[in-house]
Amino acid sequence: MTANRALLFDLDGTLTDNYCGIAASIRYALEWLDAPIPDDATLRSCVGPPLRETFARLLEANGEARIERAIGYYRERFADIGWRENVAYDGIVDLLPGLVAQRQRLFLCTAKPEIFARRIVEHFGFAPYFLGIYGADLAGVFDDKAKLLRSLLTAEGLDANETVMIGDRGNDVRAAHANDVCAIGVLWGYGSRQELANADALAVDPQDLGRLLKRRIQSRRTASGIA
Repeated sequence: MTANRALLFDLDGTLTDNYCGIAASIRYALEWLDAPIPDDATLRSCVGPPLRETFARLLEANGEARIERAIGYYRERFADIGWRENVAYDGIVDLLPGLVAQRQRLFLCTAKPEIFARRIVEHFGFAPYFLGIYGADLAGVFDDKAKLLRSLLTAEGLDANETVMIGDRGNDVRAAHANDVCAIGVLWGYGSRQELANADALAVDPQDLGRLLKRRIQSRRTASGIA
């Protein structure tokens, strides 16, 4: 049935703004390692990519041990208070139940470790709207979001042609296209129009995303001859 499309949502920069918690936890880790603290613009670029990629860049290091130490310090603070330093974007609280009412199947697909993703989704009351929560593992097996998305498709038995990935960063778009999934970029997060240029569509705010998804549902119904 055309109404039952699967929608895969990113978390940070798409559903919630966790910049304060992420930035403060990165600073905490770098301070413990006596490493330089980056400016705000650099820290904002750290929202979205996997932590190992982020600390390899910030520490200018390829040494696994130092990167893992940084991640350990980061998670020490983030698990305590960093995950709470978070706000839901305006419009998200209304968007999710509206999509479920249209019989869309919602899943979370995030580079954030699943243990924290579940905590955040439950904290904001989003859990009832999602049929599955998929996040990175602590060991880094799913740091590649394309691999994570592929695992989600397989585990849930989803048809790539009936699936849409919604996120704010270029890695969301690349992960979707690597799996033949449609990608919608959202502009209220951390990715620019340039970064999201390869997305199949762009939404400027949650209300615009809702309208865009509704139009896609209606167009598919019309193409299928459903009144």
